[in-house]
Amino acid sequence: MVEDMGREQMRAADADRQQVADQLRAALEEGRLDLAEFDERLRDAYAAKTYGDLDRLLTDLPNAAPVVPAPPQAASLEAIGQRDGLTRAWLGHVWGPWSKALAFFTLIWALGWIFSSEPVVFYWPVWILGPWGVVLLVRTVGGLGSGEPRKHALEAEHRRRLREHRYERKMLYRQAIATGELPMNPSKQQRKAFIAEAVARGDLAPKPRKPADEG
Repeated sequence: MVEDMGREQMRAADADRQQVADQLRAALEEGRLDLAEFDERLRDAYAAKTYGDLDRLLTDLPNAAPVVPAPPQAASLEAIGQRDGLTRAWLGHVWGPWSKALAFFTLIWALGWIFSSEPVVFYWPVWILGPWGVVLLVRTVGGLGSGEPRKHALEAEHRRRLREHRYERKMLYRQAIATGELPMNPSKQQRKAFIAEAVARGDLAPKPRKPADEG
């Protein structure tokens, strides 16, 4: 029975894992965690199963607040809102180019219609936008059924972390060159060896791994 179960043994939700991830990100920005610690704890946060697993990631962070289980109805509403947000973002990604093409071709058609001597000008963009729209409609229906919005969000987060990793790597290169640890124009082998040593020391987090396909 849930009533007889301690909070630490209760199963955490995706929203709870995201809340802990946000607190870890804040701790990284405050300098309380280095990149290696942040990367390790972030992986543990997304893999956490219970509130106890999440609590252990925050115990030594003074400004972090433990995650409080939300009432079932509130948690359900939050999950629905998050899912709707992912769906809107994915639909914008899929249909964005089509919408821009619609506006562009319609503008060209309208200008042609305005300056044409013919009373009616056929809306020729339909030959481009129509078949394209049918393909996107099929993709939308299939994507919503196979969880594409969540996969798209995971891939976008992975790309963001890759950008952050490249930025941190460049900063380390510049610092090493400034201190003489690396030559002004290091070779590829020297850069690879330097990064491997930086990761081993904990000065740089390992390169973010691509999210696994959850099928």
